[in-house]
Amino acid sequence: MIPVTKPFLPPIEDYEQYLKGIWSRNWLTNNGPLVNEFELKIKDLLGLNHFLFLGNGTLALQIALKALKIKGEVITTPFSYVATTSSLVWEGCMPVYVDIDPKTLNIDANKVEAAINPNTSAIMATHVFGNPCEIDELNRIAKKHGLKVIYDGAHAFGVTFKGKSIFSYGDISTTSFHATKIFHTVEGGGVFSENQELIKRMGYLRNFGHDGFDKFNGPGINAKNSEYHAAMGLSNLPYYESIISHRRDLTNKYNKFFKNTVSIKDKIQIIPSENYSYYPVIFESEELLLNIKNKLGQHEISCRRYFYPSLNELDYVNGDAPISQNLSRRILCLPLYYDLSFSEQQLICELINDQFKD
Repeated sequence: MIPVTKPFLPPIEDYEQYLKGIWSRNWLTNNGPLVNEFELKIKDLLGLNHFLFLGNGTLALQIALKALKIKGEVITTPFSYVATTSSLVWEGCMPVYVDIDPKTLNIDANKVEAAINPNTSAIMATHVFGNPCEIDELNRIAKKHGLKVIYDGAHAFGVTFKGKSIFSYGDISTTSFHATKIFHTVEGGGVFSENQELIKRMGYLRNFGHDGFDKFNGPGINAKNSEYHAAMGLSNLPYYESIISHRRDLTNKYNKFFKNTVSIKDKIQIIPSENYSYYPVIFESEELLLNIKNKLGQHEISCRRYFYPSLNELDYVNGDAPISQNLSRRILCLPLYYDLSFSEQQLICELINDQFKD
């Protein structure tokens, strides 16, 4: 069985060392020392001033919306994981979909301004597969119209833009540390902002509004994360560079295969991933995609239609996005993870090639 992804796990001895400390302190959650250490090390790694570790990436989006007091309509992308849309709906906002750039799959900044009206309060854009949005243009539009900007950076850990962490842009940026991500804490997420007051506000929001044991600074929810999840993050951090290195090598092998195989190279579109988080391929037709997915499945090789469907096609929202709808039906993510061997990757490539020959 070759899955589409598999979490990296550090040597169990590394994790056990942190567990011993948790046991000796008997401090399991509620802003423990490992959570604090993890937050400091992430800030140091990414060169950022502020970061809050949360329970997951969806909570990060919800807290960002609450902290910025977003209401009404929010311009967003139809091409993202469902959490981008569901967080807006959950918080009582109305997603307004702007179609995507067919080359980057990110929200098309050139179409954003036409979607703004007096009810628009914010832009929520996703750095799809870790590739930066048109940050400068979105920032210009937001400033011109007095809008807030939230970036869903669930895929974007480690990505930089103009020499700075991609998480330093927007009013608030969020990320996910779910087990499927290139760097994970089993479950987890985070919020980043250069605005210290926003970070302070989100600190209250993630912990029921607590401002001490018996004081509260407004309402909040339980979005904290535990010492066990921080321990996994700390255990994984020393291996981050080697994880990226191997995923880069695997990506380069896929690229070489698709670009040099005559029967294939003119029939697909390769979408690069800035941090090698995924390997997405757009096929010339949905029929071809389904045939390849079925053929790989017959050999116990899993791949994923990601993202599918286009979010504007969900039954609890409305909107039209023909480019996203078209591409979402033809995009497939191939297996990519640290433990994937070159021989397994070669098998995947050979099976795909056979399908093009048939």
